[in-house]
Amino acid sequence: MSKLTPGKLAGLKAVSDSRGVIAAAAMDQRGSLQKSLAKERGAEADGHDLEVFKTLVTEVLTRHASAILLDPEYGLPASKHRNGKGLLLAYEKTGYDSQTPGRLPDLLDVWSVRRLKEAGADCIKILLYYTPFEKSHINDHKQAWIERIGDECLAHDIPFFLEFVGYDAEGGDEKSLAYAKKKPEIVSGAMAEFGKARYNVDVLKVEVPIAMEFVEGTKAFKGEKAYTRAEALQHFRDAESMTHKPFIYLSAGVSNPVFIETLELAGESGTKFNGVLCGRATWKDGIAVYARQGADAFKHWLETVGVENINNVNEGLKAASPWYLKFGVKSMDELG
Repeated sequence: MSKLTPGKLAGLKAVSDSRGVIAAAAMDQRGSLQKSLAKERGAEADGHDLEVFKTLVTEVLTRHASAILLDPEYGLPASKHRNGKGLLLAYEKTGYDSQTPGRLPDLLDVWSVRRLKEAGADCIKILLYYTPFEKSHINDHKQAWIERIGDECLAHDIPFFLEFVGYDAEGGDEKSLAYAKKKPEIVSGAMAEFGKARYNVDVLKVEVPIAMEFVEGTKAFKGEKAYTRAEALQHFRDAESMTHKPFIYLSAGVSNPVFIETLELAGESGTKFNGVLCGRATWKDGIAVYARQGADAFKHWLETVGVENINNVNEGLKAASPWYLKFGVKSMDELG
Protein backbone atom coordinates (compact mmCIF):
# COMPACT_ATOMS: atom_id res chain seq x y z
CA MET A 1 0.00 0.00 0.00
CA SER A 2 1.34 3.45 -0.84
CA LYS A 3 2.23 5.82 1.97
CA LEU A 4 -0.33 8.49 2.78
CA THR A 5 0.66 12.07 1.96
CA PRO A 6 0.28 14.66 4.78
CA GLY A 7 -2.91 16.21 3.38
CA LYS A 8 -4.59 12.88 2.74
CA LEU A 9 -3.67 11.67 6.22
CA ALA A 10 -4.95 14.88 7.86
CA GLY A 11 -8.22 14.66 5.92
CA LEU A 12 -8.82 11.03 6.86
CA LYS A 13 -8.05 11.73 10.52
CA ALA A 14 -10.47 14.67 10.46
CA VAL A 15 -13.42 12.47 9.44
CA SER A 16 -12.63 9.47 11.68
CA ASP A 17 -13.46 8.75 15.31
CA SER A 18 -10.84 8.00 17.95
CA ARG A 19 -10.76 4.35 16.85
CA GLY A 20 -9.93 5.16 13.24
CA VAL A 21 -13.45 4.26 12.10
CA ILE A 22 -15.44 6.58 9.83
CA ALA A 23 -18.78 7.15 11.58
CA ALA A 24 -20.09 9.83 9.26
CA ALA A 25 -23.57 11.18 8.59
CA ALA A 26 -24.63 11.94 5.02
CA MET A 27 -26.73 15.00 4.22
CA ASP A 28 -25.83 15.82 0.60
CA GLN A 29 -29.18 14.87 -0.93
CA ARG A 30 -30.52 17.68 -3.09
CA GLY A 31 -33.05 16.87 -5.84
CA SER A 32 -34.46 13.80 -4.10
CA LEU A 33 -34.79 15.62 -0.77
CA GLN A 34 -36.55 18.58 -2.39
CA LYS A 35 -39.03 16.22 -4.09
CA SER A 36 -39.69 14.32 -0.85
CA LEU A 37 -40.27 17.52 1.14
CA ALA A 38 -42.66 18.86 -1.51
CA LYS A 39 -44.54 15.56 -1.65
CA GLU A 40 -45.01 15.47 2.14
CA ARG A 41 -46.02 19.12 2.29
CA GLY A 42 -48.31 19.01 -0.71
CA ALA A 43 -46.66 22.27 -1.80
CA GLU A 44 -43.32 23.42 -3.13
CA ALA A 45 -40.08 23.10 -1.17
CA ASP A 46 -37.34 25.62 -2.00
CA GLY A 47 -33.62 26.12 -1.47
CA HIS A 48 -34.23 27.73 1.90
CA ASP A 49 -36.03 24.57 3.08
CA LEU A 50 -33.01 22.51 2.06
CA GLU A 51 -30.62 24.83 3.91
CA VAL A 52 -32.69 24.74 7.11
CA PHE A 53 -33.19 20.96 6.94
CA LYS A 54 -29.46 20.34 6.40
CA THR A 55 -28.47 22.77 9.16
CA LEU A 56 -30.72 21.08 11.72
CA VAL A 57 -29.52 17.58 10.77
CA THR A 58 -25.90 18.72 10.98
CA GLU A 59 -26.25 20.57 14.26
CA VAL A 60 -27.94 17.65 16.05
CA LEU A 61 -26.37 14.58 14.47
CA THR A 62 -22.70 15.62 14.36
CA ARG A 63 -22.72 15.39 18.17
CA HIS A 64 -22.94 11.63 17.54
CA ALA A 65 -20.94 11.31 14.30
CA SER A 66 -17.29 11.66 13.33
CA ALA A 67 -18.09 13.78 10.25
CA ILE A 68 -20.85 15.08 7.99
CA LEU A 69 -21.16 14.88 4.21
CA LEU A 70 -22.77 17.99 2.71
CA ASP A 71 -23.14 19.55 -0.73
CA PRO A 72 -21.77 23.02 -1.55
CA GLU A 73 -25.06 24.07 -3.17
CA TYR A 74 -27.27 24.10 -0.05
CA GLY A 75 -25.04 22.69 2.67
CA LEU A 76 -22.49 25.44 3.33
CA PRO A 77 -24.61 27.22 5.98
CA ALA A 78 -24.96 23.81 7.71
CA SER A 79 -21.19 23.27 7.62
CA LYS A 80 -20.82 26.06 10.19
CA HIS A 81 -22.79 23.98 12.72
CA ARG A 82 -20.87 20.72 12.76
CA ASN A 83 -19.62 20.68 16.35
CA GLY A 84 -15.97 20.56 15.32
CA LYS A 85 -16.39 17.33 13.34
CA GLY A 86 -14.95 16.53 9.90
CA LEU A 87 -16.47 17.77 6.64
CA LEU A 88 -16.85 15.92 3.35
CA LEU A 89 -18.17 17.93 0.42
CA ALA A 90 -19.86 16.48 -2.66
CA TYR A 91 -18.45 17.50 -6.05
CA GLU A 92 -21.03 16.02 -8.42
CA LYS A 93 -24.34 17.37 -9.66
CA THR A 94 -27.37 15.74 -8.11
CA GLY A 95 -29.07 12.96 -10.08
CA TYR A 96 -28.34 12.15 -13.72
CA ASP A 97 -29.77 12.97 -17.13
CA SER A 98 -32.36 10.26 -17.77
CA GLN A 99 -32.49 11.21 -21.48
CA THR A 100 -28.92 9.99 -22.01
CA PRO A 101 -28.21 6.27 -21.70
CA GLY A 102 -25.72 5.08 -19.09
CA ARG A 103 -26.45 7.48 -16.20
CA LEU A 104 -23.45 9.63 -17.07
CA PRO A 105 -22.03 11.80 -14.28
CA ASP A 106 -21.41 15.55 -14.21
CA LEU A 107 -19.49 17.90 -11.91
CA LEU A 108 -20.91 21.04 -10.30
CA ASP A 109 -20.30 23.97 -12.64
CA VAL A 110 -18.74 26.55 -10.35
CA TRP A 111 -16.81 24.19 -8.09
CA SER A 112 -13.38 22.58 -8.24
CA VAL A 113 -11.40 20.57 -5.71
CA ARG A 114 -9.46 23.75 -4.94
CA ARG A 115 -12.70 25.63 -4.21
CA LEU A 116 -14.20 22.82 -2.13
CA LYS A 117 -11.04 22.73 -0.05
CA GLU A 118 -11.21 26.51 0.38
CA ALA A 119 -14.83 26.09 1.54
CA GLY A 120 -13.58 23.90 4.38
CA ALA A 121 -13.72 20.35 2.96
CA ASP A 122 -11.51 17.76 4.69
CA CYS A 123 -12.38 15.23 1.98
CA ILE A 124 -13.96 15.22 -1.49
CA LYS A 125 -16.84 12.86 -2.30
CA ILE A 126 -18.06 11.79 -5.73
CA LEU A 127 -21.10 9.66 -6.55
CA LEU A 128 -20.96 7.47 -9.65
CA TYR A 129 -23.65 5.18 -11.01
CA TYR A 130 -21.71 2.13 -12.12
CA THR A 131 -22.14 -1.44 -13.23
CA PRO A 132 -19.43 -3.65 -14.77
CA PHE A 133 -22.14 -4.94 -17.14
CA GLU A 134 -22.64 -1.58 -18.89
CA LYS A 135 -21.44 -1.05 -22.47
CA SER A 136 -17.69 -0.59 -22.52
CA HIS A 137 -17.76 2.88 -24.16
CA ILE A 138 -19.95 4.15 -21.31
CA ASN A 139 -17.71 2.69 -18.61
CA ASP A 140 -14.66 4.03 -20.43
CA HIS A 141 -16.19 7.52 -20.16
CA LYS A 142 -16.80 7.03 -16.42
CA GLN A 143 -13.34 5.64 -15.74
CA ALA A 144 -11.60 8.56 -17.46
CA TRP A 145 -13.79 10.93 -15.46
CA ILE A 146 -12.76 9.31 -12.17
CA GLU A 147 -9.08 9.41 -13.22
CA ARG A 148 -9.34 13.18 -13.71
CA ILE A 149 -10.93 13.70 -10.30
CA GLY A 150 -8.38 11.42 -8.64
CA ASP A 151 -5.58 13.47 -10.13
CA GLU A 152 -7.22 16.72 -9.04
CA CYS A 153 -7.48 15.43 -5.44
CA LEU A 154 -3.87 14.29 -5.64
CA ALA A 155 -2.76 17.74 -6.78
CA HIS A 156 -4.54 19.35 -3.82
CA ASP A 157 -3.51 16.58 -1.41
CA ILE A 158 -7.01 15.86 -0.13
CA PRO A 159 -8.71 12.46 0.33
CA PHE A 160 -10.97 11.22 -2.45
CA PHE A 161 -14.08 9.26 -1.37
CA LEU A 162 -15.73 7.50 -4.30
CA GLU A 163 -19.29 6.30 -3.84
CA PHE A 164 -20.72 4.00 -6.47
CA VAL A 165 -24.31 2.94 -6.78
CA GLY A 166 -25.15 0.00 -9.01
CA TYR A 167 -28.00 -0.21 -11.48
CA ASP A 168 -29.34 -2.60 -14.09
CA ALA A 169 -27.65 -1.91 -17.43
CA GLU A 170 -30.63 -3.61 -19.13
CA GLY A 171 -33.04 -1.15 -17.55
CA GLY A 172 -34.60 -3.69 -15.18
CA ASP A 173 -36.00 -2.86 -11.75
CA GLU A 174 -33.29 -2.47 -9.09
CA LYS A 175 -35.77 -3.57 -6.42
CA SER A 176 -36.46 -6.91 -8.11
CA LEU A 177 -35.34 -10.43 -7.22
CA ALA A 178 -33.49 -10.64 -10.56
CA TYR A 179 -31.42 -7.57 -9.69
CA ALA A 180 -30.77 -8.84 -6.15
CA LYS A 181 -29.12 -11.90 -7.73
CA LYS A 182 -26.87 -9.70 -9.90
CA LYS A 183 -26.02 -7.25 -7.12
CA PRO A 184 -23.05 -9.14 -5.57
CA GLU A 185 -21.22 -9.11 -8.92
CA ILE A 186 -22.09 -5.48 -9.57
CA VAL A 187 -20.72 -4.34 -6.20
CA SER A 188 -17.66 -6.60 -6.34
CA GLY A 189 -16.88 -5.54 -9.91
CA ALA A 190 -17.02 -1.84 -9.04
CA MET A 191 -14.79 -2.39 -5.97
CA ALA A 192 -12.26 -4.28 -8.07
CA GLU A 193 -12.18 -1.57 -10.73
CA PHE A 194 -11.97 1.58 -8.62
CA GLY A 195 -9.58 0.12 -6.07
CA LYS A 196 -6.92 0.23 -8.83
CA ALA A 197 -4.03 2.60 -8.14
CA ARG A 198 -4.64 4.65 -11.31
CA TYR A 199 -7.81 6.21 -9.85
CA ASN A 200 -6.15 7.54 -6.68
CA VAL A 201 -9.28 6.84 -4.64
CA ASP A 202 -8.61 6.80 -0.88
CA VAL A 203 -11.88 5.40 0.45
CA LEU A 204 -14.50 3.42 -1.44
CA LYS A 205 -18.06 4.16 -0.30
CA VAL A 206 -19.91 1.01 -1.30
CA GLU A 207 -23.29 -0.60 -1.23
CA VAL A 208 -23.56 -3.83 0.70
CA PRO A 209 -23.24 -6.64 -1.85
CA ILE A 210 -26.69 -8.08 -1.14
CA ALA A 211 -30.30 -6.87 -0.95
CA MET A 212 -31.42 -7.55 2.62
CA GLU A 213 -35.08 -8.28 1.89
CA PHE A 214 -33.99 -11.23 -0.27
CA VAL A 215 -31.74 -12.83 2.38
CA GLU A 216 -33.46 -15.86 3.86
CA GLY A 217 -33.40 -15.94 7.65
CA THR A 218 -33.10 -12.19 8.27
CA LYS A 219 -35.70 -9.96 9.91
CA ALA A 220 -35.73 -7.91 6.69
CA PHE A 221 -36.63 -10.96 4.56
CA LYS A 222 -39.88 -10.51 2.62
CA GLY A 223 -40.39 -14.05 1.38
CA GLU A 224 -38.58 -14.15 -1.98
CA LYS A 225 -35.12 -15.68 -1.71
CA ALA A 226 -32.06 -14.58 -3.68
CA TYR A 227 -29.56 -15.99 -1.17
CA THR A 228 -29.38 -18.08 1.98
CA ARG A 229 -27.87 -16.41 5.03
CA ALA A 230 -24.62 -18.35 4.49
CA GLU A 231 -24.45 -17.21 0.83
CA ALA A 232 -25.09 -13.60 1.89
CA LEU A 233 -22.21 -13.75 4.41
CA GLN A 234 -19.96 -15.11 1.67
CA HIS A 235 -20.93 -12.25 -0.68
CA PHE A 236 -19.69 -9.79 1.98
CA ARG A 237 -16.34 -11.62 2.13
CA ASP A 238 -16.05 -11.88 -1.65
CA ALA A 239 -16.63 -8.15 -2.12
CA GLU A 240 -14.04 -7.34 0.55
CA SER A 241 -11.45 -9.53 -1.21
CA MET A 242 -11.72 -7.33 -4.32
CA THR A 243 -9.73 -4.42 -2.89
CA HIS A 244 -7.00 -3.47 -0.42
CA LYS A 245 -8.47 0.02 -0.05
CA PRO A 246 -10.38 1.23 2.99
CA PHE A 247 -14.12 1.00 2.34
CA ILE A 248 -17.27 2.11 4.14
CA TYR A 249 -20.92 1.21 3.64
CA LEU A 250 -23.69 3.54 2.53
CA SER A 251 -27.25 3.06 3.79
CA ALA A 252 -28.89 3.31 0.33
CA GLY A 253 -32.16 4.65 1.68
CA VAL A 254 -33.12 1.57 3.70
CA SER A 255 -34.83 1.98 7.07
CA ASN A 256 -32.84 2.23 10.28
CA PRO A 257 -33.67 -1.31 11.50
CA VAL A 258 -32.73 -2.82 8.12
CA PHE A 259 -29.41 -0.93 8.03
CA ILE A 260 -28.59 -2.05 11.58
CA GLU A 261 -29.29 -5.66 10.65
CA THR A 262 -27.12 -5.20 7.55
CA LEU A 263 -24.19 -4.03 9.69
CA GLU A 264 -24.74 -7.00 12.00
CA LEU A 265 -24.50 -9.29 8.98
CA ALA A 266 -21.31 -7.55 7.82
CA GLY A 267 -19.88 -8.04 11.29
CA GLU A 268 -20.93 -11.68 11.37
CA SER A 269 -19.19 -12.25 8.02
CA GLY A 270 -15.91 -11.04 9.54
CA THR A 271 -15.60 -8.34 6.88
CA LYS A 272 -13.09 -5.62 7.80
CA PHE A 273 -15.21 -2.66 6.74
CA ASN A 274 -14.06 0.74 7.96
CA GLY A 275 -17.24 2.58 8.82
CA VAL A 276 -20.31 4.11 7.25
CA LEU A 277 -21.58 7.21 5.55
CA CYS A 278 -25.18 6.92 6.59
CA GLY A 279 -27.84 9.40 5.56
CA ARG A 280 -31.45 8.45 5.08
CA ALA A 281 -31.40 5.55 7.56
CA THR A 282 -30.95 8.24 10.23
CA TRP A 283 -33.11 11.19 9.17
CA LYS A 284 -35.49 10.04 6.38
CA ASP A 285 -38.55 9.68 8.65
CA GLY A 286 -38.09 13.28 9.75
CA ILE A 287 -38.86 14.62 6.26
CA ALA A 288 -42.62 14.48 6.92
CA VAL A 289 -42.15 16.15 10.30
CA TYR A 290 -40.27 19.10 8.79
CA ALA A 291 -42.60 19.39 5.79
CA ARG A 292 -45.80 19.40 7.84
CA GLN A 293 -44.82 20.77 11.25
CA GLY A 294 -41.81 22.97 10.57
CA ALA A 295 -38.27 23.41 11.85
CA ASP A 296 -38.88 23.29 15.62
CA ALA A 297 -40.82 20.03 15.45
CA PHE A 298 -38.13 18.55 13.20
CA LYS A 299 -35.39 19.60 15.59
CA HIS A 300 -37.24 17.90 18.44
CA TRP A 301 -37.66 14.78 16.27
CA LEU A 302 -33.93 14.77 15.50
CA GLU A 303 -32.98 15.15 19.17
CA THR A 304 -35.10 12.13 20.06
CA VAL A 305 -35.70 9.68 17.18
CA GLY A 306 -32.80 10.92 15.02
CA VAL A 307 -30.31 10.55 17.86
CA GLU A 308 -31.68 7.11 18.67
CA ASN A 309 -31.24 6.13 15.00
CA ILE A 310 -27.64 7.31 14.81
CA ASN A 311 -26.81 5.65 18.13
CA ASN A 312 -28.15 2.39 16.68
CA VAL A 313 -25.78 2.84 13.74
CA ASN A 314 -22.88 3.59 16.10
CA GLU A 315 -23.69 0.39 17.96
CA GLY A 316 -23.50 -1.49 14.65
CA LEU A 317 -20.12 0.13 14.01
CA LYS A 318 -18.57 -1.84 16.85
CA ALA A 319 -18.05 -4.48 14.14
CA ALA A 320 -16.03 -2.04 11.99
CA SER A 321 -12.22 -1.98 11.76
CA PRO A 322 -9.91 1.06 11.76
CA TRP A 323 -9.01 2.12 8.20
CA TYR A 324 -5.31 2.49 9.08
CA LEU A 325 -5.02 -1.32 9.31
CA LYS A 326 -5.32 -1.34 5.50
CA PHE A 327 -1.95 0.48 5.44
CA GLY A 328 -0.26 -2.29 7.40
CA VAL A 329 0.17 -0.27 10.60
CA LYS A 330 -1.16 -0.89 14.10
CA SER A 331 -2.00 2.69 15.01
CA MET A 332 -2.76 6.02 13.39
CA ASP A 333 0.44 7.48 14.89
CA GLU A 334 2.59 5.15 12.81
CA LEU A 335 1.30 6.91 9.69
CA GLY A 336 2.74 10.25 10.80
